[in-house]
Amino acid sequence: MMNEPFPIPHDQIPSPCFIVDMEALRRNGELLKSVQDASGGKIILALKGYSMHPSFPGLRPYLAGTTASSLNEALLGSLEFGGEVHVYAVAYTDEDFPKYLDLATHISFNSVAQWAYFREQALARPGVAYGLRINPEYSEVEVDLYNPCIPGSRFGMTASDLEGCDVTGITGLHFHTLCEQGSDTLERTLERVEANFGPLLHRMKWLNMGGGHHITRPDYDVERLVRCIRHMRETYDLEVILEPGEAVALNAGWLVSEVLDVFESQGHRHAILDISATAHMPDVLEMPYRPHILNSGAAGEKAHSYKLGGVSCLAGDRIGDYSFDAALKRGDRLVFSDMAIYSMVKTTHFNGVAHPAIALWDPQADGLRVTRRFGYREFRDRLG
Repeated sequence: MMNEPFPIPHDQIPSPCFIVDMEALRRNGELLKSVQDASGGKIILALKGYSMHPSFPGLRPYLAGTTASSLNEALLGSLEFGGEVHVYAVAYTDEDFPKYLDLATHISFNSVAQWAYFREQALARPGVAYGLRINPEYSEVEVDLYNPCIPGSRFGMTASDLEGCDVTGITGLHFHTLCEQGSDTLERTLERVEANFGPLLHRMKWLNMGGGHHITRPDYDVERLVRCIRHMRETYDLEVILEPGEAVALNAGWLVSEVLDVFESQGHRHAILDISATAHMPDVLEMPYRPHILNSGAAGEKAHSYKLGGVSCLAGDRIGDYSFDAALKRGDRLVFSDMAIYSMVKTTHFNGVAHPAIALWDPQADGLRVTRRFGYREFRDRLG
């Protein structure tokens, strides 16, 4: 692994700390804006993937709005980001639905039954567009936990589910079948969407193609994506919306941690960090995946190998096996890359371990700015 520079002096950073790189966010935003300009489609931010609102002023020029899966996310999108607010939830409560009507520009329903239940109330509110989530029964997601089209999925309506159903008042369709995938996967998915829902698409005004589009990944085929969007717009006379989360903040953040202990046990060298996989990087255990650490290698690749562990009492709080050019010691800093997405929104206060501070890095403005620190009060107030 070549030396990977880190732009911020470690003595300026509290540990642990999530840091969002505004320059990287702007680069991602510029690419996403170019896709919208070339295709005529709209791209909105999926708040479930990235919702660090102090950075929103830097993203607003590039995106058409946000998409939410809960009332809290809808409030965040409306109050902190602006623009269009798209909402999709598996189900809505009687208490929350009127509040969504005050916030949203688009609301998608998971089933015809939900639409039938709320239709009268919804249609009495002008200015909101209503959609229905469809299940094209096609997905290339390999991990079942993240696959919305597995047999028996609770997400959306299949073509056979919709036979004979009254969808009066529905003006859009919504599908979400991708996860960290390319435009080739989208192209194959659209073939199934058209085959199953073509006649219905001709009756619609808009199509939301969901998230999971890894548009800002270096090897992503942007031209193919533009063709896909143009094809759906021109064939069915639709407004086309994409709602990526990861693509907006891909490779735009770090998690800075510190080594607390180094020891040997049962023939292995262990290093304990001041972070926790289960509390701060849960996808490491859920996906699972091995996050990248700057200037590290695989076990045995460099001179000094370690099993990196978290600080919680969970036996499985293990980050992975890594190697380094120099031996680790207490006080060393390790920097995890691509930590702006999902890790930040999924963090917990499990075990009361110190929650990472949150900071913005913007060399064009004020350099490093810590926007939030967490302490005992935040831990205590979660449960009473």
